[in-house]
Amino acid sequence: MKEEDVNRCQIQEWYPRFKLVSTRTFIHELPESFVQYLLDDSGPFLLPVSISNEDAFPNRIHNPEEEEDYQVSEGSGDEAEPLSPPSFPELELKIKESIETLGGAIFPKLNWSAPKDSAWISTSGTLRCTTFSEIALLLRSSDSLIHDLCHAYDSCSDKTMSMPPNFFLALRKWYPSFQPEMEFRCFVRGQKLVGISQREDERVKVLDFNPWGAFTLPLLFTWEELEQKPREGDDLDFRIVESRCAVQPGLKTAVPYDYLDVSAGSGWDQFLRNAGEELQRQTKSPEAGA
Repeated sequence: MKEEDVNRCQIQEWYPRFKLVSTRTFIHELPESFVQYLLDDSGPFLLPVSISNEDAFPNRIHNPEEEEDYQVSEGSGDEAEPLSPPSFPELELKIKESIETLGGAIFPKLNWSAPKDSAWISTSGTLRCTTFSEIALLLRSSDSLIHDLCHAYDSCSDKTMSMPPNFFLALRKWYPSFQPEMEFRCFVRGQKLVGISQREDERVKVLDFNPWGAFTLPLLFTWEELEQKPREGDDLDFRIVESRCAVQPGLKTAVPYDYLDVSAGSGWDQFLRNAGEELQRQTKSPEAGA
């Protein structure tokens, strides 16, 4: 894989060509100050101050007395000063306008990735956002976005940089009808479609382009299977999960990395083994094909 291949998979690169068959999207270039805010892991978790007084947790109960007693400070003694949350008024106004134009709700992503691993922290448990504050919460809480910010080119054979020169925030129109069991990932190798894995109804929408290999999950395939050169006359391998209940968010993208310990003997390791065995048992049972 080359840097050029990875760059072509950035949403600001492919969306203009495929927007007629994709989800309506507005793309904003992020200021360096906001990128540094996403990268900063040295202090407390602070959400930006909203100029519109929007709250990422609108239903929470505020206790003014407790908020006055709690102050975040750095340093010690007389030098200690409360830390002020950042503010990005120009970016917030642009995002607010885009959200309103897209119908009031969107899901965000950076150049390559969406913050799927931080959906658990939102009030809806999804990537649905209606305000700048909700977007900032998802982005700031995501571990998977570190790939975009620091490791996008790690698997490139001609790697010369660790991050792109510019970062972009894509605001994609939210559809309540989105269903995980009706998403598919298509694998193209050497300009030939070699596999389709469940991940569309008859109205097809292009959601994303991903680099071959690297951080792209092969889903119901293995990369070894996909790398095999198809023989002349071979049929396209189309894989789906027959049980709707079996289509669930993957652990690698559903929660932060710190939540997962999949080393041998760990609780998650045993859980994944049991889940794999149960899935194989269901697949082989006579009722599975009924």
